[in-house]
Amino acid sequence: MSLSSALRVLRDDVRAIFRNDPAARNLAEVLLYPGLHAIILHRMAHAIHRRGVPFIPRLISQISRFLTGIEIHPGARIGRGFFIDHGMGVVIGETSEIGNWVVLYQGVTLGGTGKQKGKRHPTLRDHVVVGVGAIVLGDITIGEGARIGGGAVVVKDVPPHATAVGVPARIVATRDPRTGLTRRVEMLPDPEGEMLRGLHDKVLELEARLSDLEEATHTHHAEHRLTYDALPESLWRILYDSPWNGKDEEYNLGAGI
Repeated sequence: MSLSSALRVLRDDVRAIFRNDPAARNLAEVLLYPGLHAIILHRMAHAIHRRGVPFIPRLISQISRFLTGIEIHPGARIGRGFFIDHGMGVVIGETSEIGNWVVLYQGVTLGGTGKQKGKRHPTLRDHVVVGVGAIVLGDITIGEGARIGGGAVVVKDVPPHATAVGVPARIVATRDPRTGLTRRVEMLPDPEGEMLRGLHDKVLELEARLSDLEEATHTHHAEHRLTYDALPESLWRILYDSPWNGKDEEYNLGAGI
C-alpha cells in the first residue's frame, strides 16, 4: 500500500469516528481514541505480516493490546472506515475479514470455535454494526448492513440488512436498504413479561379455586342449618328438660358411661 493510499484509509477511519460518535467534537479529541490507535497499529502489523516477516507483527499487536485493551491479530483483514467505540475487551481473530464502514462496540469478540486450520473466524460485510459484548463465532458471514444486538452469541450466518439478537442469536427484523423501513420477523423475547403473565394466570386459578371452596362451605353450612331448624320444638323441649342436661353431676363426671 502506497503512502497516499494509507493516508486515504486513515482519513476514512477518522471520518468513521465523526459519523458514529456524537461525542467526537474535534480532530484533537479523535486522535486520542484508543480504537483509532488500535487500527493504525494493526494496519502497520498487517502490512508487515503480509510480507512474511515473523515476530514483529505479533509484537506490534501485543503492544497495541497493552496500550488500548484491544486485541487484533495481525492476520485479520480490515477495510476502510473501521470504528471501534471505546474498544476495551475487543478481540478479533486471525482469519477474520471485516468490510468497509463497520462498527464494533466494546467487548465484541470475533472468534473461532475450535482448533481447526484455515478460515475459522467470521466475515463481516460492509456497514455491519455489532453491539456491546456480542460474540460472533466460527467461519460464518454477517451480511451487508446487518446488525447484531448487544450480548448476542452468533453461530450462524446472518442475512444482509437483518437484525439478530439473543443466545443463540436469531433474526428478529429485516430492513429495506432503499426505504429504511424495518419489518419485524418475531417479537423480542421478554422473560420478565412471561414470568408476570404466568404469575397472573396462577393468581386467577387460585382465586377460582378459593371461590369454589367458599361456595361449597356456604352450601354445607346452609344444609346443616336447615336440618337444625327443621327439628320439632317438642324434641328440643324434651332434650332441654332431660335429667342429664347438666343436672346430674355424676352423669357429667362419667358415671353414665
